[in-house]
Amino acid sequence: MVRVDGKGSGALVEIRSLDKKYRRGGEEIDVLRGLNLDVDTGEFIAFMGPSGSGKTTLLNLIGGLDNPSSGMVRIAGDEISKLSGRKLAAWRARHIGFIFQMYNLIPVLTAFQNVQLPLLLTSLSKAERRKHVEAALDLVGLTDRMHHYPRQLSGGQEQRVAIARAIVADPSILLCDEPTGDLDRAAGDEILDIISRLSKEFKKTIFLVTHDPVAAKRAGTLLHLDKGTLLECTADGQFACKPEDSGK
Repeated sequence: MVRVDGKGSGALVEIRSLDKKYRRGGEEIDVLRGLNLDVDTGEFIAFMGPSGSGKTTLLNLIGGLDNPSSGMVRIAGDEISKLSGRKLAAWRARHIGFIFQMYNLIPVLTAFQNVQLPLLLTSLSKAERRKHVEAALDLVGLTDRMHHYPRQLSGGQEQRVAIARAIVADPSILLCDEPTGDLDRAAGDEILDIISRLSKEFKKTIFLVTHDPVAAKRAGTLLHLDKGTLLECTADGQFACKPEDSGK
C-alpha cells in the first residue's frame, strides 16, 4: 500500500513533514514542502513532474545521499535522517541500490568486475562473491557478457550491468533515476521489464523517477511532484491528480 496522507504506520518507508531547502546566493529555495509518504514492501512507485520539482532530491533523501532541512525519513525502522557518517554508509550498503540514467561503469573493468564492486567491502569470500555476481548477471540476462568491457556492450547491456551491480548485495529498495532516459524504446522496454520483475518476483521496493509516461505506467502507483508538493495520480491516458493532505 502507498499513502500520501501521513496517517499510516508500520510501512517499510515512512516519510513525515519532509522539507528540503537550498540557498542560492541570498535566496532560500523550497524544493520539498511538508511531504508525507508511506510505502510498503514490494511497491513499485513512479514519480513524474516538471524539471526542478524535487523528484531527484526526494530519491536522494530516501537513499541517504542528502539530509532533510526538517522532517523525518524512516526506513525499515531506522530513522536515517538522524544517521551520519559511517553508520549511514553502512545502512545504505545494506538497504539501497541505485540505478541512474548514466550507467557509471568503470571502463577498464569487465561486466563481472563492475558488478562485483559493491561486494569488495563485505566479508564475503571470493567464491561467495562470484556466486552473487553470476546470479545478478543471470537475472539481467548477461551471463554470456560477463567478461566483456563496457565499450563492447550496447547501451541497453550497459544499463543491465548497472542493474546487476545495484542488486548484487540484495538491497530491499531500488532507486531508479531516469534509467531509460538514454535508451531507445526497445532497450528501454527491456530495462523496464527487469525492474518490473524485481518488484513482482523478488519483492524489491522500487522508486522510479521518469519523464516518460510509458515507463510510469509500468508502476503500480503514480505520484506527481509539483512545486515541492506531492500529488497522487491515476493514469488513464491523462493524469488526474489530487493534492495530498499535508496538514498545511
